[in-house]
Amino acid sequence: MLNTRSDDSAATARPVSGSLDRAETRARMRPLRNGDGHIVFSLPGIKCGGCVSSIERALNARDDVVSVRVNLTLRQASVTLAGSDADPALIVDDLAKLGFDAVPTELSDGDSCPDDATGRLLLRAMAIAGFGAANIMLLSVGVWSGAQGQTRDTFHLVSAMIAVPVVIYAGRPFFVSALNALRAGRTNMDVPITLGVILALVLSLTETLRGGEHVFFDASVTLLFFLLAGRYLDHLMRERARSAVTGLARLIPRGAMVRQNDGRFAYVRLTDVAPDAILSVGPNEPLPTDAVVVAGATDIDRSLVSGEAMPVTAKPGDTLEAGTLNLTGRIEVRVLRSAGESFLAQMMHMQAAAENGREGYARIADRVARLYAPVVHILALATFAGWMIMTGGDWQASAFVAISVLIITCPCALGLAVPVTHVVAAGRLMRMGVLMKDGAALERLAAVDRVVFDKTGTITTGTPIVGVVPSDPGVRSAVKALALHSVHPAARAIVTSMADRPAHIHHVTEVPGFGIEGSIGGRRARLGRADWVAEIANRPGTTVSPAFSFEGDKPISFGLTETLRPGAKEAVAMFERSGVPVTMLSGDIADRVHNIAGLVGISNVRHSTRPAEKIAMLDALRGKGHRALMVGDGLNDTGALAAAYVSMAPASGSDAGRTAADFVFLRDRLDAVPVAWQVARDTAIVVRQNFALAIAYNCIAIPLAAAGMVTPLIAALAMSGSSIVVTLNALRLNKMERRGPRAAASRDPVQVPA
Repeated sequence: MLNTRSDDSAATARPVSGSLDRAETRARMRPLRNGDGHIVFSLPGIKCGGCVSSIERALNARDDVVSVRVNLTLRQASVTLAGSDADPALIVDDLAKLGFDAVPTELSDGDSCPDDATGRLLLRAMAIAGFGAANIMLLSVGVWSGAQGQTRDTFHLVSAMIAVPVVIYAGRPFFVSALNALRAGRTNMDVPITLGVILALVLSLTETLRGGEHVFFDASVTLLFFLLAGRYLDHLMRERARSAVTGLARLIPRGAMVRQNDGRFAYVRLTDVAPDAILSVGPNEPLPTDAVVVAGATDIDRSLVSGEAMPVTAKPGDTLEAGTLNLTGRIEVRVLRSAGESFLAQMMHMQAAAENGREGYARIADRVARLYAPVVHILALATFAGWMIMTGGDWQASAFVAISVLIITCPCALGLAVPVTHVVAAGRLMRMGVLMKDGAALERLAAVDRVVFDKTGTITTGTPIVGVVPSDPGVRSAVKALALHSVHPAARAIVTSMADRPAHIHHVTEVPGFGIEGSIGGRRARLGRADWVAEIANRPGTTVSPAFSFEGDKPISFGLTETLRPGAKEAVAMFERSGVPVTMLSGDIADRVHNIAGLVGISNVRHSTRPAEKIAMLDALRGKGHRALMVGDGLNDTGALAAAYVSMAPASGSDAGRTAADFVFLRDRLDAVPVAWQVARDTAIVVRQNFALAIAYNCIAIPLAAAGMVTPLIAALAMSGSSIVVTLNALRLNKMERRGPRAAASRDPVQVPA
């Protein structure tokens, strides 16, 4: 399972290296449905886009690696391996060769409040650097006041005695990172910082030993202080930016009370809870995994899933999602799936995948960051040579300017421009009840110029009411047997309307977009679209859907009452006002589709469309240069969701629909769709602003430093400030007002002819 802990958790998790228990590393790899394996590593050592590029290039070169995504903000690597029998410990070995310590992480550790060791380390180093800088500054006052001879040399010597241990301790976050990078034959942003700090210190020690007038101990230590302050603030803002992911992690308990063979309940770690286990869940306890109630009744807070503040009653037979909160009574539940496959785990995986995404801007930033190290060293060397020529060989002044260039030229702002904005956007969407799978999808959503809605389960709630129930008990049993094998909203409604015991059924097949077919009592039977059911009936040509028939019998039709999804009218109106045309595609009959379309204000309607026809229409839109957003929920929409430029599905839809979609909205209201679109547009604006800020900073800072107008101290302030400004600008996304109406939509049922 996935863990949201990044650099801070690495200090508390057991390291993976050398003779580590490889079995434990393998145990943290999650098998995927296609047979591959997925594992997430915490990488506390990554500092910039160059580190990201180095890791991805190295791991993608492996034959057993399907894909790699490194998240700079979370400092994690998400790796998909070919085959669930692949050895993830080999990935750890490769990362170690690159100079990165890797810790496989998993959500089920239950460590919802990880110990922030990195933050404490930075804070201690900053405090020591500040203490040293203050004392050296006091000694420097005497020199600035005119101290000469032995007095001045004594002040310089005392300053050196303070500066050397302070730099050695406080500079460790930079020195260790730079040393690991150099050992692995690469560079990162900490290499020039380390070089600049050490050069300033060595230059000062040389002047002290030879009795020189000018030393830079105060600059070296104060430089470290401001670098550490900037990095600590950046660390805090990264933690704030990823709060949506860590918030989900806090919803997962460490374990559960599981019924043993003797009937007693015992506490078991969540990783050891298997499907079909019986759990006891008390009041004010969250559900550890998806389960069905088998005993007891209680009130449940499902706001995480539905967004509804009012609790709902749970009784035997009701299905509950992981993360929902038991409010009142104690209940016993049967586990439906492991914690790694639960609803909450899927949310976690989607949220992390969203932050690991690679959009066009991110790829540009990565390429720029990759060139950073060689370019900055060439610039510093050229600056040193130029100043040596201009000053007639004054190597001290030349080195001083070169140090400023080394420090001020930093790709941090550029490297953070995209990932930190995506993390903030993912958190904002999460709080609004929308999950995204990939940051690239957010970029595509911002560029949408067409919206295509499915009807049943999307424009409508997907919970129709059956108006006509067959009078024959045998028919009701057959209908229920077929309906139980489908997740279609109409099938669910049919199951709810019939209390009969389902008949025995064999050879069940679901045909997407048409219905369910099976053999009952040796007879072929169908439940689904009326024209499809009519193919096996004596009287084909019925126009009402859904219907049921045994082969050779007259079809039986069901009258359904549909309910508009809250916010449907508002969602359509918001897109239309923004100049984005809306289309409804539905496999339902013409009368019912046009009726619903008229209620929500959609004029462009296509009815009786089959799954292949939906895909063909979306392909046609793409061929004309349009970028269409497809919103659908059912198994029959899966192909269309995958074919669309970008797609979205409700959490109440089918598993296949949620898997195919780029976004999933958890709340009932459909106006979450245009609101998410607006967030995507806001995010695109902020990303462009961040790029402009980062580029403007480097265009201004580098010439000033090369001209000798910036001291190393000012360079440190400017470098840290650029990263902080970019992060603060990204955090503005949290302050932007939600666009669109909040008024309640009509929930009046729409009558459809039976």
